[in-house]
Amino acid sequence: MSGIEADTLLIVGTMLAIGAGALSFLSPCVLPIFPAYLSYITGISVKELQGNQTNKIRGKLLSHSLVFLLGVSLVFLSLGASASFFGQWIQNLLLGDSGLFIQRIAGVFLIFMGLFIAGWINIKFLMKERRLQPSKRPTGYVGTFFIGLGFAAGWTPCIGPIFGSILLLAASNPGQGVFYTFMYVIGFALPFTVLTFFLGSTRWIVKHSGIIMKVGGVIMILMGLVLFLGLMPRISAFLLELIDGTWLSRLG
Repeated sequence: MSGIEADTLLIVGTMLAIGAGALSFLSPCVLPIFPAYLSYITGISVKELQGNQTNKIRGKLLSHSLVFLLGVSLVFLSLGASASFFGQWIQNLLLGDSGLFIQRIAGVFLIFMGLFIAGWINIKFLMKERRLQPSKRPTGYVGTFFIGLGFAAGWTPCIGPIFGSILLLAASNPGQGVFYTFMYVIGFALPFTVLTFFLGSTRWIVKHSGIIMKVGGVIMILMGLVLFLGLMPRISAFLLELIDGTWLSRLG
């Protein structure tokens, strides 16, 4: 893989990872229960959260949200590092440094998961949710941290396939695997943090979540086709021509 192609893949992969993180949070599996989750980790009623928040409530929301996201990030980044290590081991064992085979597997996986996320195919075993639900809420920030760990370690029909795609992308590009996972975490954390203080906006997003998931699914399918068909060199060449003005001069 040339340097330009690698840079292009990094840019595209970064945008995909951030978008995948945001899509995971805005999915019908997470966003509708978001107010209840905030209430659960803070001990503040949903009614209070959705009303006029005092500075005290805002401070508690922010601190608990950050601790919760710390627990989530620890699990996601650990899985990303493991996927990156596994991908490097497979490449060294079978394929040297090319990684083309793993990229094509990642492409196929992205296409199928895109079809699933968009709701165009139904895979029954992916529809089952597996997540630890503690009977009693652990108190304090330690409890919030462990709830974050449990949230990330579980499986939902929305987050699982999306994050699985990022893990396979990390495995196909071991040198950037942890970075892609970190960008996924950023994409998940940003809307989580913003909507913590604007819970009223979640109703509008939930109403249009079907469209959001379909758009996200289409993007995943397109990225999968790029990886499977090996189109990254052509995209790299196009971007290079665009940067130096060659392509624009042709249009003129």
